[in-house]
Amino acid sequence: MLSQPTFVPVGTQATVKSLTPEELEAIGVEIFFCNTYHLYLRPGDKAIKKFGGLHEFTRWKGQLITDSGGFQVFSLGKDHNGAGKLVKITEDGVEFRSHLDGSLHFFTPEKSIQIQHNLAADNIIVFDECTPYPATKEYARQALDRTHRWAIRSLNEHKRLNKKLSQDLKLYGVVQGSYYKELRQQSAEFIASQDFDGIAIGGVSVGEPKDKMRKAVEWVLPIILKAKKPIHLLGVGEVDDLFDFFGQGITSMDCTLPTRMARGGQFLHRTGDAKHDMHNKFKNQIMSACYRTDQTPLEPGCQCPTCKQYDKAYIHHLFKTQELLGYRLMTLHNIYFMTHATQLIRDALKNGTFNQLKKDWLGRL
Repeated sequence: MLSQPTFVPVGTQATVKSLTPEELEAIGVEIFFCNTYHLYLRPGDKAIKKFGGLHEFTRWKGQLITDSGGFQVFSLGKDHNGAGKLVKITEDGVEFRSHLDGSLHFFTPEKSIQIQHNLAADNIIVFDECTPYPATKEYARQALDRTHRWAIRSLNEHKRLNKKLSQDLKLYGVVQGSYYKELRQQSAEFIASQDFDGIAIGGVSVGEPKDKMRKAVEWVLPIILKAKKPIHLLGVGEVDDLFDFFGQGITSMDCTLPTRMARGGQFLHRTGDAKHDMHNKFKNQIMSACYRTDQTPLEPGCQCPTCKQYDKAYIHHLFKTQELLGYRLMTLHNIYFMTHATQLIRDALKNGTFNQLKKDWLGRL
């Protein structure tokens, strides 16, 4: 399991889009995140098990983590009173229809864990209910109680399969509770008291604003830090988040943002301007006309393969002509940027210079 700050790229379909495992390793990636829901639908968890599990299937030598599939299942239907037309929740589990062909499926906590053991990532996550945003407190409480019952069922099935299959997968419990402080803290106390290998903090709900997520972390972190286990923050990972959350004791976080930005032509970079709007401070659009003849790298001094060999003018051209190489070069840079920033944070936390590093990057503490 991860014991120090680690940024986790997302490889939804068992691939960080456009990059090979060898390229990921070369730019410092130690672990990436795969999606149980999507891999269950295709090629199928049983097929991946026959291939030897995700490590053999992908040829990835580092660590892997899979989610429970819950976020995707509950995202299929957003409704403040429940999960919507495509999803039906019962005490036993969740009935849903595939976004691919409309076929009917049913996930229980036990089935989610069985699928994840078939995938055989190093780290897996309990099946939990992701409440939509906004949710009434009454519904959020019902969902939380159900999530806690599912967590115990997930834990029991996980222990059974680890023993039966002679595996040593590590299981994260998930703190939920929507955007209600009382519920969040109750969940933190409950999950921290159970025999999980790590603790994950779930999003406030499906589609929550960022300020709500930050508050939720603030409410629960003092409680779960006492458990002295790895803490993973689910679905979070902008540049400022790295400094804010790793500095508070979060061990790892995953986010699709760097790869999604790359495919849209946005590259991560340092401006050095503390007065810059934080929302845009660390990103720029390569298709801007100003880069058409710019023969400088995406980030001065960056040691990623893209910046060491290519300039903005060429990458601008690749995106304007929709050449696939552009997406690859940009993804390499963005993932390296996040991994390198995380390494700087690791070093600063060890040598006592974190506050200065954070101020240099964010212009604030």
